[in-house]
Amino acid sequence: MHEAKTKLSALVGRAESGEEIVIARNGQPVVRLVPVASPASLASVRGVWRGRVRIAEDFDELPDDIAEALGGP
Repeated sequence: MHEAKTKLSALVGRAESGEEIVIARNGQPVVRLVPVASPASLASVRGVWRGRVRIAEDFDELPDDIAEALGGP
């Protein structure tokens, strides 16, 4: 644990590079230092719903009873 405290910056750098760092106390593993997974970018999810979603032809048409309930003409 003491060594990890004194070399934390170097250990973080190694973890950022993909190495899994296990820190022990009294010879017993207690924590694992791993990089945080980066959030998915928009590019990685673009098109995920393609072919799964259908928009009805009358999507933009508001039924008269609903328009009336909302105070419309």
